[in-house]
Amino acid sequence: MFPSVNEQLDLIKRGAAEIIPEEELARKLERATKEKTPLNVKLGCDPSRPDLHLGHSVVLRKLRQFQDLGHTAILIVGDFTGMIGDPSGRNKARPSMTLEETRQNGETYFQQASSILSKERLRIVYNSDWLGKMSFEEVIRLASKYTVARMLERDDFEKRFRTQVPISVHEFLYPLAQAMDSVAIKADVELGGTDQKFNLLVGRDIQREYGLEPQVILTMPLLVGTDGVEKMSKSLGNYIAITDTPQEMFGKTLSIPDALIYNYFLLATDVAIQELSSIKEQLESHSVNPRDLKRRLGREIVALYHGADAALQAQEEFDKIFIRKETPDEIEEVVLGDTTGHLTLLQLLVNIGAAKSNGEARRLVNQGGVTIDGTKIADANSNIDTDAPFVLKVGKRKFYKIRR
Repeated sequence: MFPSVNEQLDLIKRGAAEIIPEEELARKLERATKEKTPLNVKLGCDPSRPDLHLGHSVVLRKLRQFQDLGHTAILIVGDFTGMIGDPSGRNKARPSMTLEETRQNGETYFQQASSILSKERLRIVYNSDWLGKMSFEEVIRLASKYTVARMLERDDFEKRFRTQVPISVHEFLYPLAQAMDSVAIKADVELGGTDQKFNLLVGRDIQREYGLEPQVILTMPLLVGTDGVEKMSKSLGNYIAITDTPQEMFGKTLSIPDALIYNYFLLATDVAIQELSSIKEQLESHSVNPRDLKRRLGREIVALYHGADAALQAQEEFDKIFIRKETPDEIEEVVLGDTTGHLTLLQLLVNIGAAKSNGEARRLVNQGGVTIDGTKIADANSNIDTDAPFVLKVGKRKFYKIRR
């Protein structure tokens, strides 16, 4: 039913930041193989962030690897804990959400995660099913099992306490509530990013308090965004969404700094371990043009979410636009409707949604990022003749066919 323990460990350890403790994981895998009983591998999803990007895919792909090895993936939608808000990496409290909002976001999360996870050997549960039923007496009993001193060992709490940034009591309940998820489903392994290490370790402690064998925790690195500086984040605009079109996904991948190439291959693709070693050697010896590796990386990533044919088409479209400087085959058409025949470029950019504000429109024009039929427009207040159709290019990848 299962591959050998060594084979399982080789795949599980790929790209992992920490496995705590690794020897316990080996014992759990040995027992699962001997008893032919799959491990319960837990991943909690944060319903405050329903739009998934490659940064989220890193831990989801690790969960999929456990599925491929024959184990049971348990995706916990944190609809109840979402009302508290995970304080991990935060310098202030998260805004509270309603149960309805967390449920709705959880559904969106799962729809997108389905492009990575297999529907076989997958359980999806909502933690309101057990946390929402706890009495106040049970919450007090749970809270008594962990000290304030231990909570303040957490980096973000310690920094906020030291700088006198308020910490609400309910924030202390988040890691305890997440730990109760592990108790409820009898988790053997819990996955998370490196920023989740504290929460995952609390889960081990609370499982012991409830008489259960503690879970092994496996943390994955946080994927650095396309800017090469900050972790991938939609709010920072340095993300590659798993719902991006093949063309967007390929183009964004080619924009990453060369220093990120290996990590993206390691964490965001299925390239074999032997090939990873070769890629690393090529980069270190400078025996290959990084651009060529990025093109392959782009194809690998697009193929995972859209298929191999779409990956090749995305590469061809990229070459057509950025190398041969041609217009793409498919362009969004915008019909302006009734106009006086003239409007300013500033008005046009905002009206069609190419810029969110007048300020953003001016920046795009001032940076030389706006052309009409291939001619760069330098003045945002230029009057645009809309009597005849034309092609508007905004930035590197946005094209619009404008007509009345």
